[in-house]
Amino acid sequence: MRLVAGPVIGLRLHPEMSSASNTPFPPAAKLDRLADAITFLPATTEAKVLRDALGRFATGVTVITTAGPHGHQGMTVNSFASVSLEPPLVMWCPARASTRHGLFTGARHWSVHVLGVEQLEVSQRFTRGGGGFDGLRIELTPEGIPVLPGTSARFDCATYACHEAGDHSVMIGQVLRATTGGPGDHLLVFAAVEIRQLSAG
Repeated sequence: MRLVAGPVIGLRLHPEMSSASNTPFPPAAKLDRLADAITFLPATTEAKVLRDALGRFATGVTVITTAGPHGHQGMTVNSFASVSLEPPLVMWCPARASTRHGLFTGARHWSVHVLGVEQLEVSQRFTRGGGGFDGLRIELTPEGIPVLPGTSARFDCATYACHEAGDHSVMIGQVLRATTGGPGDHLLVFAAVEIRQLSAG
């Protein structure tokens, strides 16, 4: 996951700006997706090509936290999604190669924090080599999970199921309680293999 302090741009990506590099998008009239399209077989193509293709789908940016035998742990994740309303279920997918994989897949409880536009630095803290919880004010859920106040939304979960899926695991959690920020909140977004800051256009 590439972290970029991008410009504050519209909820629709601004039609003239592509990323933190301020590189202009081609005018819509010049886009020819059919002419520029490629088709490939993931089984015989380097993983980066598939990763870049999947990056065409924009997602939010979350930090998942839990408590382990060696203290509080967190991980920046963009694979978060809703699963069900009845019962209330959500999911995310930790990489099996991660040193924190076993801690999260073995956890009974965890919390998902959806980050706001100004929380790029928070997302960087929970990537490899980041500062983690150092210097952050935290609170604890009734289950003892560390949570970060002031995020756009938070979902406190109990593990409902965990499934192996290739080089990741699929963690499904039942939402015990949810917290959301005020109306008009602006989100941090992961798109085209970069984290981008979005605000009202």
